[in-house]
Amino acid sequence: MVLSESELETWSHQGSIGQSSSTYESVRNALNVALNLSNGKNFEVYIQGSYKNDTNIRGDSDVDIVVQLNSTFQYDYLSMTEDEKKRFHQVYKAEATYLWNDFRVDVLNSLRSHYGTSSVIEGNKSIKILGNSSRLKADLIVCLQYRKYQNFEPDGNEKYVDGIVFYTRNGNIREVSFPKKHYENGLTKNKETTGWYKPTVRMFKNIRGVLIDRNVIQKDSVPSYFLECLLYNVPNNEFRTSYQTTFCNAVNWLAQTNLSSMITQCELSKLFGLSSDYWSEDSAKQFIRSLITLWNG
Repeated sequence: MVLSESELETWSHQGSIGQSSSTYESVRNALNVALNLSNGKNFEVYIQGSYKNDTNIRGDSDVDIVVQLNSTFQYDYLSMTEDEKKRFHQVYKAEATYLWNDFRVDVLNSLRSHYGTSSVIEGNKSIKILGNSSRLKADLIVCLQYRKYQNFEPDGNEKYVDGIVFYTRNGNIREVSFPKKHYENGLTKNKETTGWYKPTVRMFKNIRGVLIDRNVIQKDSVPSYFLECLLYNVPNNEFRTSYQTTFCNAVNWLAQTNLSSMITQCELSKLFGLSSDYWSEDSAKQFIRSLITLWNG
C-alpha cells in the first residue's frame, strides 16, 4: 500500500477561491454595466464547474461562468399531458424575437468593450477572457434558459428543471445541460455522505494529476466533470470515516460495476456514450485500472 492516509487527506483539500471570486465579480460587473438590455429582457451571471461545486483543487485556473438569458427560453414538455401543453401555449403565446445569437453578440461586444478585443477570444463553445495579475482566465457560456417541464397545473403553477441551451460555432450543434441541478445534487450527495463526497472528488482529481504526470493516462482522458459524475454514482455507504477506506471502497465498487448504466450528476442523462457529449467507457475503465495499480504499488 503506497497511498497513506495523510497523503490522501492532503489531496482532499480545496484549492484557493479568492481569485475565482474576483474573476466572477469582474465579469458580472462588466456585463451589468455594459450590457444594455431593454423591453423586459433579463439575464443572470453565475459560476459553474469546480469553483461553484467546491471541488476545485490547487492548480485549477479557468473559472467557468454562465451568462444566461431568461426572458427567452427553450423547453422540453414531452412528459406533460395534452391538457398541460394547451395551458402552456395559452400562457406563452408570443414567439421570441430576441434570440440566442442576438444575446451572444451583445455579450461579446460588451466584453470586448470592457476588457479589450485582444483579451476576449471566441472558442467553439465558450467565450474566453484572458487572465492577468488580478483575475484568472474565464470561460463564459452564453446561453438561453432551458426548461425541462414536469407539469403545468390549471392554477398556472409550472414545474420544470432549470437548465441551459446554447450552440457551438462549429457545426451549430445544440448543447443542453443542467448546471444548477448538478450543483443541487452535489450538495445533497455531500450531506448524505456526512461531508465525504466533495473531499473525495478533490482527492481523486489530485490522484488523476499524479497519473497524468507519470504518463499513465492521457491528460484529457478523464475530464473533471466526468470524474465528478463517476464518483456521484458510487453508493453513499461506500464513503466512510477514512480516506484510505473511501478510496478502496470507491475503486472496488467501480471495478465491479456495469458502467454503461451510470448517469450524470444532474440525473437527467447517461454518463457514457459514443458522441462527444458523453464519456468513453474505455477511458473510464483504464482510469479505474490505473487507480488499482497505483494502490498496489
